[in-house]
Amino acid sequence: MNRLDVIQALMRQKKLKNYLEIGVENGHIFFRIKSTFKIAVDPTFIFDITRRLGKVIINPYNLNNQYFEKTSDEFFERDAQQAFSARKIQLALIDGMHEYRFALRDVENTLRYMDDDGVIIMHDCNPQTVGAAGRFDDWETGEWNGDVWRTIIHLRSQRPDLNVFVLDCDQGLGIVTRQKPESALDFTPSQIDALTYDELVLNRKKWLNLKPEAYFYDHFGLSK
Repeated sequence: MNRLDVIQALMRQKKLKNYLEIGVENGHIFFRIKSTFKIAVDPTFIFDITRRLGKVIINPYNLNNQYFEKTSDEFFERDAQQAFSARKIQLALIDGMHEYRFALRDVENTLRYMDDDGVIIMHDCNPQTVGAAGRFDDWETGEWNGDVWRTIIHLRSQRPDLNVFVLDCDQGLGIVTRQKPESALDFTPSQIDALTYDELVLNRKKWLNLKPEAYFYDHFGLSK
């Protein structure tokens, strides 16, 4: 199961439609989504107008896409209020800059415009190596998930109004909803900053509220 499977299942069975994607790059996920209201945010789109038109032919839902080629911080500061003035976000994929503070701002800003029954999906929450789990300035080669895992710990420590867990698939899919949390952590932001990858390894299941793939279907009452 990957993030596209999760998105499509929620759209198909929970009837979630209004879609925001932060960190679109080449549009591998974005162009496949079937929604009449889709917003793409990325500082550098890796596609041109010709590819956009081609994707409309393949998936007519892409006709009404809105594209914001800028950072998510700029989008939320300058464009979000107007973009979501008539309808709220029902489903969001956050896959932008894979660092704690950036991902946290993306979640908190998305929540400002999200429907009460909306769902946020966060990619790269469960890194498997120390090299993949650090900040961008420390990354050298290979897979890079960043320290989005710290964002999960922060939300579970600082936001008692949210239920947060991570599906153990697709490099860790964080799921955020406005529900009473099943459990919570008690870290401060400064403590979260000081956590190491070795500590994450020892506490991975507890800190990330890590769940198997099947939990997704049970949690949302979906059929496979």
